[in-house]
Amino acid sequence: MRAASLVAIVALAVTIAVPTAAGQAGKWTPPRTPDGKPDLQGTFTFATITPLQRPEALADKEILTPEEAAAFETSENIRLNRDLYDPEKGQPSAGYPPRSQGGVLSYNDFWYERGDKLTRDRRSSLIIDPPDGRIPFTAESRARAAERAARNSAGIFDDPEALSLVDRCILGFNAGPPMISGTYNNNLQIVQTPDYVVIFNEMVHNARIIPTDGRPHGSVPRWTGDSIGRWEGDTLVIETLNFKRETSLQGSTAHTKVVERLTRVDPDTIEYKFTVSDPTAYTRPWTAVMPLRAMTDLLFEYACHEANYGMEGILRGARFRDKQAAKP
Repeated sequence: MRAASLVAIVALAVTIAVPTAAGQAGKWTPPRTPDGKPDLQGTFTFATITPLQRPEALADKEILTPEEAAAFETSENIRLNRDLYDPEKGQPSAGYPPRSQGGVLSYNDFWYERGDKLTRDRRSSLIIDPPDGRIPFTAESRARAAERAARNSAGIFDDPEALSLVDRCILGFNAGPPMISGTYNNNLQIVQTPDYVVIFNEMVHNARIIPTDGRPHGSVPRWTGDSIGRWEGDTLVIETLNFKRETSLQGSTAHTKVVERLTRVDPDTIEYKFTVSDPTAYTRPWTAVMPLRAMTDLLFEYACHEANYGMEGILRGARFRDKQAAKP
């Protein structure tokens, strides 16, 4: 989903191409901005059918063979592989009530834009640590998720606060931090100045303005947390904490900390690696990696906003069910 151009946040820095030094055959040197930093600017997509967590059906397969990857990517399997995305919740976007009770998907296949390819390393999950490719939830985190799922399935929505930040259009389900490939709008634009990096996500038109001038974290909680960046060699490291409450990430809380690493590895690819820690949600830190692939398309404006009709309809439907339940 791309079309309308991003309103200029800041003027794009002029790229200085640095040729590969003689005697370094095979080693690619990233282009530089005028202040000498690696140039990460551009428009990118992170759409992939590689799931975040390793599905149960692939539990013993860290790396797929070329034949297995090709079979996974076949057109007749892509729709089925959708149901492998989340080993915790099973089928994505099952609707209310669950599909087993007549529920439907949020959209038909026309609207999905998850891509049709695995990542180039053919891993069966974006998570690379722990080795099993799964999020190491605490027992308390699983209990909270089960309670929330039960309330959702029962249609119990007492007020807007009972709805997720995604349902309220405050956060996108894939925009992060951290960013995770989802069903659509897996696109972003990166803009740099000497003191800031801006990551503008197509999902919920969220722009993270990340200082890289050495300032400390602020103390005010934010929906997308407080992000501070620094350069470690050719890698941009972004540390985010001070979340107002949970993010769109499964199990996350206000105590979640995210460390992202962006490294341009070739003219068309940025390696995006992130580590998540939260002792109230996960038994240990965990890490995932996926590519950001350059594209020539621009971004669509995303018009989801708080107080949207969907949220109003969900609350109205819940009140209707309350009235029905109160009848003799």
